Amino acid sequence: MNRSRPIQIALGVAISLFGAISASAQDATFEKLVAESRAEKPKFAERQQKLLAERYDLADAPAEGVTMSRGKPVQQGVRVRLPKDTTWESLAKMRPAEIKEGNLFPQGFYPLPHPHHESGGMVFPQPTIDETKKQTARDLTRFDLDFDLPQHLLPEFPPPLYLTSRTDLGDLSKGKLITLDNYYELFKEALNPKQLEGLRLLVTPFPQQQFNATDDRRSLHASLGVSCFDCHVNGHTNAATHTVGDVRPNEHRRRIETVTLRGLFVQRLFGSQRALKTVEDFTEFEQRAAYFDGDITLAAKKGINPLERGSQVHFMAEFQELLDFPPAPKLNVFGKLDPAQATPAELRGQELFFGKAQCATCHQAPYYTDNLMHNLKVERFFEEKMINGRLSSADGPIKTFPLRGIKDSPPYLHDDRLLTLEDTVEFFNLVLQTNLAAEEKADLVAFLRCL
Repeated sequence: MNRSRPIQIALGVAISLFGAISASAQDATFEKLVAESRAEKPKFAERQQKLLAERYDLADAPAEGVTMSRGKPVQQGVRVRLPKDTTWESLAKMRPAEIKEGNLFPQGFYPLPHPHHESGGMVFPQPTIDETKKQTARDLTRFDLDFDLPQHLLPEFPPPLYLTSRTDLGDLSKGKLITLDNYYELFKEALNPKQLEGLRLLVTPFPQQQFNATDDRRSLHASLGVSCFDCHVNGHTNAATHTVGDVRPNEHRRRIETVTLRGLFVQRLFGSQRALKTVEDFTEFEQRAAYFDGDITLAAKKGINPLERGSQVHFMAEFQELLDFPPAPKLNVFGKLDPAQATPAELRGQELFFGKAQCATCHQAPYYTDNLMHNLKVERFFEEKMINGRLSSADGPIKTFPLRGIKDSPPYLHDDRLLTLEDTVEFFNLVLQTNLAAEEKADLVAFLRCL
């Protein structure tokens, strides 16, 4: 008689029972997380919407005759609310120390917190969630929070995609969201096999902190993850937000907007503050660290997918380096206005950009970047304070982003705190102390819309 047989059976039963208990415990833990998060969700959503309403005018007020590349109206006007009994002109005449002492720095110029800063993580605008689910059956909805900014203040969706290698084809997306479902059909005639494989990897979902198969995820069902193009939609941006993974403690972590990938071929620094030196570094870093908030232990637990540098990372980078800026018909080959096509206001704005307004100190033609990092030292204007879980403090050096195609990429600054180009001009007029008149600010905005 085989005496070990009953022992094996008993052991198998015990293991199965333990596994069932463990699975049950995990289910209970996840169900508790979902219930608690959903119960808290309205409180944090109300907190964020109250902050936005106090800071900004969120109305849908498009500029007449000004659109993004596929026709979405560009929002106009200064949306940042002023402190009581102040004007932009009076603030511009004050020294930073005076503004700080009087607590007069506009609330909309403070760092903008994540929609739920204590929780953080990737959050997607609703159009991306809806279309991704329709095409691929992946659900990018988080059960604990929603995106916070109104759709009319965001980039158009889906945005066009232009390639430096086939400028004759115009928008290669044909008005569609590029996903794993359609990328091959859209690009098989325009890309070589290596570039096509790079694009495939950019639209392939990989596990991420909030979207994965573990029981501490933030999606209701086990998820394949997210793809690069879930945020960098069609090689551009949908304004999806996150918090930086390289800063601790959590209250110092900055909200980051998804920057456009257009024009990577002229850039030499990547990441708003990390100063990554190549597109390959950026591509590899995103998968290894940004996807998991810089936590290597959670990355291992949730299913990190390291990319092979010599092939996969290189293929992805090669495709990204083909992404072109949108057409700018009023600019000549030097990136300056063609006087025959520009209006007097646009020409005056260009003169201000390269002169009194000091914009060109960092944003140099033809692509309007100097490929450097600059510290605006905005903390000169305010005392540190906690705002919705985010400690408003020094930002440090920030990358100079290219301004070509800037009207297609609202909101502005590295954390979305500036909703319009008019807000951006007011911000830099105050921070750089350039003392522009109202007419000069309007001319500067007119020029920026041409880039």
